[in-house]
Amino acid sequence: MILYHNPRCSKSRQTLELLQSKGVEPEVREYLKDVPSVDELKQVLKALEIAPRELLRRKEDEYKIAGLEDMSLSDEDVIEAMTRYPKLIERPILINGDKARIGRPPEAVLEILA
Repeated sequence: MILYHNPRCSKSRQTLELLQSKGVEPEVREYLKDVPSVDELKQVLKALEIAPRELLRRKEDEYKIAGLEDMSLSDEDVIEAMTRYPKLIERPILINGDKARIGRPPEAVLEILA
């Protein structure tokens, strides 16, 4: 299991603590330091079963900097923006095999522990 984690985010910290309280020690990936590639993000999106725009944090300054208000941008453009500005990626994300969940609320990740 891999947890895309931002230690400065309270939801991300709560999700990690919840997993640890259940005896789960995921591989922690600080995605702001170890930025996922385009291919990795595509795999995450497939596991989450969502479109790239659904993974965006729209209130970040980088959303405007990257021009993501432009709804004509392709999925590829949106994914590329996330690799340039990883702060745009919603967090935390737990990946377990071919399944993934965003930890909002943190308990959502429990659905894929089985």
